[in-house]
Amino acid sequence: MLTALIFDVDGTLADTESLHLEAFNHAFAHEGLDWHWDVPLYTRLLDVSGGKERLLHYWRMVQPEMKEVDSGAVRDTVARLHEVKTAYYEQVVGSGALSLRPGVLALMQAAYNQGVQLAIATTTSPVNIAALLRSAIGPDWRSFFLAIGDASNAPIKKPHPQVYLKVLADMRLDPARCIAFEDSANGLQAATAAGLATVITPTSYTAQHDFGAALRVLPDLSQLSLAQLQQWLSECQAEPSSPPQPAAKPRGATRR
Repeated sequence: MLTALIFDVDGTLADTESLHLEAFNHAFAHEGLDWHWDVPLYTRLLDVSGGKERLLHYWRMVQPEMKEVDSGAVRDTVARLHEVKTAYYEQVVGSGALSLRPGVLALMQAAYNQGVQLAIATTTSPVNIAALLRSAIGPDWRSFFLAIGDASNAPIKKPHPQVYLKVLADMRLDPARCIAFEDSANGLQAATAAGLATVITPTSYTAQHDFGAALRVLPDLSQLSLAQLQQWLSECQAEPSSPPQPAAKPRGATRR
């Protein structure tokens, strides 16, 4: 029986990446840097989960001679850039510039009404989650979710499954009775490594990712019902199990 739906945030609950890109470029200009990320570059950078991690990765791309002795100053600058970027993002989202993707709110409401638990598992910051869901759901948005895993309490980023493992532990639920919702290959890898069947709703930034391991790949959630999810989960569990394979170490398993 389906007992919980676990949602990623960026790209899954809302198509946020264009605004994140705008916010990064705002931060660069605000801090006097000559950096500018266009859509093709940002699409590639999204392979690196986490805003600070993405900034540091890019800095090392454009300045490969950077020495470890400079790491303290670099990380301070990255933290400042991320702070400016986050403030800009929160301000724009708070103005109502973003809405949830089609079908998301209706599915959440149906789950809540029928006693199916809701949770969030994301690599983004608590501030970004609150900005989006306060605007989309209302000031009491937190009461809808049994558990929230984010960058503050699950610091090892996707594709490592840490955030999903934390949320499952907090909810005390069997992953075989839950479904995750993601939009990217990193998210899919993290969710499946935690034992979760995963529904993918790609965005323009992730449409070319490999989603072969997904339960379903849908353009959005507008035509999706809890009954369909329950049927898909039952069919998945009824399929013959593959022979056990040695566990592979998830990519990105080191703490960044």
